[in-house]
Amino acid sequence: MEDMFERLAHLLLSKNTSLSYARARTWVELLWEDFETTYAKAGHDYQGKEMTEKVVRQWLENYGSRLHEFAGRNPKYSRLLEDDKDMTH
Repeated sequence: MEDMFERLAHLLLSKNTSLSYARARTWVELLWEDFETTYAKAGHDYQGKEMTEKVVRQWLENYGSRLHEFAGRNPKYSRLLEDDKDMTH
């Protein structure tokens, strides 16, 4: 699973140069956990980590370049923006 997180973090970095590696990794882990939790709460059977990776990858492909903008408007994720030293710009 570590390899999956690593690949997804690098994908996010390729889409969003405003993020540090640490912040990209945090985003990947948060999105992963949110998807699995929401999927389970909806009563769906667990489809495995490959399914979760596919969904998170799709989100990163589609929204990765603007992920930091979303965080600023969503209190659940705003804590990711608290440390300006973690941003690369």
